[in-house]
Amino acid sequence: MKRVTLGSSDILVSEVCLGSMTWGSQNTQAEAFVQLDYATKERDINFIDTAEVYAVPPSKETQGLTEQYIGNWFTENPGKREELILATKIVGIGVPWIRDGEGLTPEAIMPAIENSLKRLQTDYIDLYQLHWPNRPHPHFSNHWPGDIKPQDTDITQEQDNMLKVLEELAKAQKAGKIRECGLSDETPWGMGEYRRLADMHNLPKMVSIQNEFSLLNLKDWPYVIESAIYHDMAYLPWSPLAGGALSGKYANGQKPDGSRWSLNQRNGIFRDTTLSHSAIEAYQGVADKHKLSLTQMCLAWVYQFSGVTSTIIGATSLEQLTEDLDAYDIALSDEVQADISTVIRKFPKPF
Repeated sequence: MKRVTLGSSDILVSEVCLGSMTWGSQNTQAEAFVQLDYATKERDINFIDTAEVYAVPPSKETQGLTEQYIGNWFTENPGKREELILATKIVGIGVPWIRDGEGLTPEAIMPAIENSLKRLQTDYIDLYQLHWPNRPHPHFSNHWPGDIKPQDTDITQEQDNMLKVLEELAKAQKAGKIRECGLSDETPWGMGEYRRLADMHNLPKMVSIQNEFSLLNLKDWPYVIESAIYHDMAYLPWSPLAGGALSGKYANGQKPDGSRWSLNQRNGIFRDTTLSHSAIEAYQGVADKHKLSLTQMCLAWVYQFSGVTSTIIGATSLEQLTEDLDAYDIALSDEVQADISTVIRKFPKPF
């Protein structure tokens, strides 16, 4: 699998990143080990993404389990840690069982890093990411007009906190605990402010941004992706199958046992809308017309989208993971791309 540079860093990552958020809830440690073995040893994946809040759906009982599973796998696979690029995240505001829900504060950075290092059983984190901002932001389906009110944000307070967070990240970097830092669920304004403050104060630059992006959620095009390119940040789409919806598994009102939509979600099942189902049906029609798997067509579209650096995929079974990775080798013809674009224009914002 091709390696690409992670933004302005010198880190090389595979064009597909193995996500891990189901490990500890929908997946056991043994199942996580199978996925890690297959992705890294058989499919040439060198990029693993996790977070301190995982497993998902998040709960007090499962918090930290995903990082623990990965750490246990490193212990059972000596020498593997040095071959891989490991990314994790500090949780944003509003998770009460993690630091009383206080969110991104400078005081939280070092303890959070130390706790992740302990669970991951490693001395360093390659990419340390801020999971979501403290201020109201247009993610997790809060992107409709009026959902957030930027005018209510205290900009000076926000900028002061950003600067202090960067200063703590610089300390962690100097101590060798993290190599690079990145953003998650951010906006062009946040990306620009972190870069401006880093340049002004000679602090670590954010080298990446990971946001939700799929054929059901295109809000990052063009503004976030344009900003990522101009700021030399890697763009890392998460949920390229819209939480599994673009596999077609939820067609006709189905919610298979153990699937994402069968579980209580922190932000609700916000992708489950009438327009979403209509869009999925239309994409299924395109896939059928061209004799493609819906899952693989939708993944290949994201993999090949201009501006995407490495796509974060997740699976709850080895069969799903195999199908997802096989999509990497599918080249979508101009005709397929044109038919997909027709559906996009009909359903530009289905949830």
